[in-house]
Amino acid sequence: MNMLEVFVSSLEEFQPDLVVLSGLHMMEGQSKELQRKRLLEVVTSISDIPTGIPVHLELASMTNKELMRSIVHQQVFPAVTSLGLNEQELLFLSQAASGPHSSLSSWNGVPDVGMVSDILFWILKEHGRSKGRASDLTRIHFHTLVYHILATVDGHWANQLAAVAAGARVAGTQACATEAIDANRVSLRAPHEFMTSHSEVGSRIVINPNEPVAEWRREGISFHFTPVLVCKDPIRTVGLGDAISAEGLFYSEVRPHS
Repeated sequence: MNMLEVFVSSLEEFQPDLVVLSGLHMMEGQSKELQRKRLLEVVTSISDIPTGIPVHLELASMTNKELMRSIVHQQVFPAVTSLGLNEQELLFLSQAASGPHSSLSSWNGVPDVGMVSDILFWILKEHGRSKGRASDLTRIHFHTLVYHILATVDGHWANQLAAVAAGARVAGTQACATEAIDANRVSLRAPHEFMTSHSEVGSRIVINPNEPVAEWRREGISFHFTPVLVCKDPIRTVGLGDAISAEGLFYSEVRPHS
């Protein structure tokens, strides 16, 4: 975070295809005033990134609702193109910003796909790009232990099926520390069928083992769901979320701003 301005000023020379940011959760120990000031500086820095370079923000676990609210409302979300988060961060975000299912205190076991989908939909509808809103946010990569969902605003991204599948694959190989998925060392714990929404009439989806990535759309937003082959005895779990998001981004095709 301290190096953000220096980092952004070097981008003109470096000319990246993508910028990935993380670390906003590290501000939790700072005073409210300092947090607010720093977030405004972050937004200014992000807006200084040359146009056409997508910016991905990886969230991390937080306990400070006010800081999370500021990140959502103080223009951080509209300034980034893509978000990566897990089930704790997703529910905490909804609780902090009074989103769907925010009365839920915590997930009971495997996070309900329909509820997760409702919150992802709400983030992109409330804070994402639309005709009436100047926001860059068009993509969210959600990961929990047994499944992942990639939600994208239509018209801005391509290759989502490969991207979400690649994220699930790296979760299995990295946790088991193997080059490829070893069928003897992983298990399938994702729901075999689920509803796509609970806040409106969703459809029931049954997972097809031959084509395990399920796809559905809701008001101009596409959802791609994949089960994860979960490593039974994980060896490496640190940085797993980062690996999932990175792999998903690597396979994602961003369409130029129209």
